Formats: sequence, structure tokens, C-alpha cells
Amino acid sequence: MSLGRAPALPPPSPRPRGAILAASITLACAGGALAAQTGEYHPKEETLPAAVAAQPIAFSHRLHVGEAELDCVLCHAGARDEDFALLPAAPTCMTCHVGVKTNSPEVARLAAAAEGGGRIPWVRVYQVPDYVFFSHREHVGKGEACSTCHGPVETRDVLEKEVSTGMNACLDCHRERGAPVHCAACHVLGH
Repeated sequence: MSLGRAPALPPPSPRPRGAILAASITLACAGGALAAQTGEYHPKEETLPAAVAAQPIAFSHRLHVGEAELDCVLCHAGARDEDFALLPAAPTCMTCHVGVKTNSPEVARLAAAAEGGGRIPWVRVYQVPDYVFFSHREHVGKGEACSTCHGPVETRDVLEKEVSTGMNACLDCHRERGAPVHCAACHVLGH
């Protein structure tokens, strides 16, 4: 009898990334749902307000939204009618600033950005994790004010994160308004 090598086993077939993510979310969701129902869900501590890195161009929401009374959707396209609200590109800003405060160094930086492709690397203040789906259209369409999730931006020269985007804050808000609290309302499996 020969004690040679055993035949090599074929390598395991790789699971698609989406399947792994879906399985992870399914398990987390099942545990999270039970925890949410029993009050045992303990999220990572969040200290608010939370400062963010400096923006690439100084921008005052107090001046634009508070004093000039500009509607959020003028700069954040999609905030009312789409799932995702966009951060403004330089050409959007230059719509007004082609003739307003043209001697400002910040507006000069906007103009240069507009000529160079238009993208401004804004630092996001509010963002949910990739495994959470948040639709601006659903929330704004149901009458939620921007300040519900973003705080009183019309009073701020520099934004900090003032409102929690954690699971407990979202669940509390949904419960207060009679909105869905099941996992699939916010967690899209398989994506």
C-alpha cells in the first residue's frame, strides 16, 4: 500500500462580496432587531457636538441659509426629490458668486475650482454607514425639516455634527412618527 500524497482538494469557490455582506447584515440585523425590541442594543458612544476637519473653502450656512434665506436644495441638489443630496460643485456656487462678493479670496478659490473641473473636496459632516440606506426624498417628502437630521444649520458659520445619525436616534425618531422600524426599512440586503 502506497502512502503517497492525498489528492489536492479544489480551492474553495470564492463567495461574491455582496453575498458575504448580505450574510453579515442578515446576522447583524437579526441580532439588532432582537436588541432593538428588548432594549438591549448598545451603540458606540457618540459625543455631540462633534467637530469635523476644516472645509476646503470657508462657507457660512448662517449667512447663506439664515440671512440670505436660500433654500437648501439650491446648493444640495436632490435633497427634496432624490434619495441622495449632493454636495455643491463650484459651478453651482458660481451661479450667484459670479456677481456677489467677487473680491473675496474664498470666492476666488471657488472660481478657480469652477475653471478646474468644478469639484470641491467638501468634508462630510453627516453621513450614515455604507450598509444603511437613507432616502432624502422619503424624509423630506414626508415633511421632515432639514434641521431634524442636520441641526440648526441656519445659525452656524461652521458646521459640527450636532444630531446623532446612530441607530438608536433613527429608531427613536421612527417610533415617534410611526415610521417603520424593521431592518429592511434602512438596511438593504445584498448591496
